[in-house]
Amino acid sequence: MSQAAMDALRAEHAHALELFDSLTADEWARASGCAGWRVQDVAQHMAATFHMIADRTSIELGTSGQTETDAEVPVQARRDWTPAQVCAEYREWSDKGIAALAAMQDEPLAEMVAPLGDLGSHPLHTVANAIVFDHYCHLRHDIGAAVRRAADLPHDPLALECSIEWMMAGLPQMCAAALEPCRVGVNLVFTDLQHVSYRLVRAPGDGPWEVHVGTDNSHPVAVTSAHEFVSWGTKRSDWRAHTQLSDQAAAATLDAFNII
Repeated sequence: MSQAAMDALRAEHAHALELFDSLTADEWARASGCAGWRVQDVAQHMAATFHMIADRTSIELGTSGQTETDAEVPVQARRDWTPAQVCAEYREWSDKGIAALAAMQDEPLAEMVAPLGDLGSHPLHTVANAIVFDHYCHLRHDIGAAVRRAADLPHDPLALECSIEWMMAGLPQMCAAALEPCRVGVNLVFTDLQHVSYRLVRAPGDGPWEVHVGTDNSHPVAVTSAHEFVSWGTKRSDWRAHTQLSDQAAAATLDAFNII
């Protein structure tokens, strides 16, 4: 299952608690790397995510089926909260959310495949990976755009491996429409993770896109850091600034990446 993801999540949770406790009033109010969201709104989103995992009946929910659109609903409902209220919400529901995610590592829940809207369908045990990814990205790339010590949080290899596992599992499903006109597969090699690589390829006969572990010499190679892939794979930055690509024939494939 994803016990490694639970370990990584507890470490990311500790980073979040320490960071939130250190933020000044000015830092809470700064514009984050998420368009339209303050640092406080990013933290509120992180709290709301745990709240939804632990008890969907007690929080406002969007109904569009679009993850990013629906994420606005609880954030906007709490727009006028104080930072202290946001911290209290995060502390309460992160503990409950982590307990719920731990339960998803055991059968029969672990391998139960659930539809998660535009995120695709995934075994429940991998939701822990998704929250590791969410924390890693929001802390370092979004809050980090406004607060330097958030950007400087450790690039923990375990958190990165778990994040990349989620991103690779979701890539063919989340980006299916954008990838449809693409024809060139690509190998992804990460400079900051030992022995971690993936390849994105089309099934024979222009079938669906698939992700496999390992590389294949018949496809171009994109060399990047996993830390930066969390940024450019989610369209927070341009892959061209962070990636060495062996063949520009795969550029359109990388342009199609927009992982949620």
